[in-house]
This record gives sequence, structure tokens and C-alpha cells, in this order.
Amino acid sequence: MMEMQNLPGYAIAFLCGTIALYTLQKLTGYIDQGKRKGHPATLDPKVIQQMVDEYRNNHLAAINKALGVSDAYSVSFGLKTLKKFIADIEFYSKKVNPRITDNTLGIRFYYAAYPKDTDWGSFENEKSIGKDYAQKHTLIMIPTLKKNSNSGSYLDYDFNPLDRTTFLIKDRDQERPITLMAMSADRSDNQSHQVMAQNHGQLIPPAQIIQESY
Repeated sequence: MMEMQNLPGYAIAFLCGTIALYTLQKLTGYIDQGKRKGHPATLDPKVIQQMVDEYRNNHLAAINKALGVSDAYSVSFGLKTLKKFIADIEFYSKKVNPRITDNTLGIRFYYAAYPKDTDWGSFENEKSIGKDYAQKHTLIMIPTLKKNSNSGSYLDYDFNPLDRTTFLIKDRDQERPITLMAMSADRSDNQSHQVMAQNHGQLIPPAQIIQESY
């Protein structure tokens, strides 16, 4: 009789153990190179150098001349930072809509620039960003969600996994869906006042050029 009473507990423990094992197998499947399918993305080093030189010799030169600055031409992010950002997008998106799949999620990279050092007020609390970053190029990553537009085609729209209102398309947002993102940050209710995004990478310059290969 005692064994019958403990049966629900055993069942729950078995179920939790099965879920944990499945999750571990999924995670290790991404890490274990021996089990990966397909080949990693590659580029010819000559092509990389040609593209980097094209930017530095033309775009970068024009920017430096026009603004009178020594602009950054590369930005790097730690793998841990990138993996956490991707994991957060997946977790919070599926928390709102469990039917969302990885095939519908993505990341858009916005070219951006830090403000002048005289307009540094909003960055005063960001100890990791010094004023030597002022006016330099950077990247801001914004989550995207593939949605069915009015035209019937599927497009990658900016959205905020922390705000369920950005999961939907409204007619007025077809031309510029980022307006919905901006509005969501000014909401007065209990929803998030932050848009999920990633920045704060290391710029070169001001970091040392010796770290680069191209």
C-alpha cells in the first residue's frame, strides 16, 4: 500500500529526470562537434581582406575626413555574451508563444554610432563604455520575428520578446515596424520599459590593432 502511495512521486521524479536528460542531450548536441551536421560557414581569406580594404579605403576614409575622427572599423563580442543574447531571445519569445520556432527568429544588426562626448549623459552609468568611444561606429543587435505581411509574404520584423504587443503586425506598422518597438518602451503599464537589444562590444580603435588579422 505504501508503494502505491509513493507512485505519483516516483512518476514525477522520473518525468523530471527524463526532461533534464533530454535538455542535456540537446545542449551537448550543439557543443559536440562530432555530432554536428553540415559544414561551418567559411570565406576565402582573400575575399575577407578585399571587403575589409574596400570599407577602410573608401567608407572609413570618408567618415574620418568628414567628421574629423578616427572611427572604429571592427567590433567584437564575447561568445558567452552572444550565446546568452540568443538564448534570451528564444526563452522569452517562446514564453509568450510556445509555437514560435527557431526558423522564425533572427537578429538584425543596426549600424550605429556613439554620441559626442559632450552628449554623453545617457552613458554616464555605463562604466564599460568610456568617452574614447565617442562618435565611433558600433553595432546594435535587435531580435527579429518572421511574420506574414499583408502582401502574403513572410518578412523578418523587428520585435521585442519582452513585449507581447510587438509579436503582432498592425497595418500602420507595415512600413516601419520599429515604431511599435519605440512606442512599447514608453508604456505606462506593467509591461517592460526596455527593448531587448545587445551592444557594448569592444571597438578597434580605441582597442589595440594588434588583435586583428585583417
